[in-house]
Amino acid sequence: MNSADRILPGVALMIAFCITAPLIDVASKLAAQAVPVGMITLARYVVQAVLMAPIITFMRLDWWMSRRAFWLTLARAAVSIGATYTFVAAVKVMPVADALAIAFVEPFIILLIGKLVLSEQVGPRRIAASAVGFVGALFVIQPSFAMFGAVALFPLGTAVFFAAYMLITRALSRHMHPVTMQMHTALVATALCLPLLALGTAMGEETLAFKLPDGIFWLWVFCVGLAATISHMAMTYALKWAPSSTLAPLHYLEIVTATLFGYLVFGDFPNWLTWIGISIIVGSGLYIIHREQMVARQARQSLRATTHAPAPLASARPE
Repeated sequence: MNSADRILPGVALMIAFCITAPLIDVASKLAAQAVPVGMITLARYVVQAVLMAPIITFMRLDWWMSRRAFWLTLARAAVSIGATYTFVAAVKVMPVADALAIAFVEPFIILLIGKLVLSEQVGPRRIAASAVGFVGALFVIQPSFAMFGAVALFPLGTAVFFAAYMLITRALSRHMHPVTMQMHTALVATALCLPLLALGTAMGEETLAFKLPDGIFWLWVFCVGLAATISHMAMTYALKWAPSSTLAPLHYLEIVTATLFGYLVFGDFPNWLTWIGISIIVGSGLYIIHREQMVARQARQSLRATTHAPAPLASARPE
């Protein structure tokens, strides 16, 4: 299969991600009605580890990792827990589409971290687009804050944690197979969640209490981990087969499917102010993707011109 033929399955897998990823949020919202947020977070990683183990065995992947990979995995697991916990806490009371729309400021945060922390070259147009994207998020946050209180800010926490997650994943991908990375992250996250839940239970913190599900809630909790495993595996292989520049615009389909599932399952539908915010966020995000593609194209052209430039003539006299 040549590279052109691989793009189509990559796109199909990205669409599969956009369909299955909101099911994590739907299952989380259903489970959170009777299960503490901390337990749902733990369950996601336990189920993911159980499902990934036979896949790694079947693929005969190496479990070993270097010391650097371990510390990166530890950091990745920690920020993944933060992203999962804050988002589950948000969708417990907020509509799924509203929470997801706010969390979609994550690309803007990655851009700002690259500019301010990693000293990456980011032009004024992309900075302006990020600022516009944050304004769009305020359109979604304002009515949500009035209705749900400070919990409406939780998806911003999700965006920050997930931005860090993506940056760490980029660094870790140089040291580990993506499937093994998912498995190790699940195992380390499970190990980190257990003492947090023990502490929460001892302190009487309801959202971090160790409380097993009852009845149908076992199914919802299992579905959180199942949907997380399927969706992230789909994205992993989508990025393996197709360029990220091709897939990035498709990611915004997730807002559409999240809105659809939120309406079908919970009867939630964004109001006009939220739709304005979603439109601004999506528009700003697509513009940033467009600028990223232009910058990458210019860099390739510059490199190609340098590579094919004729060598300078040798001087006829010593310099």
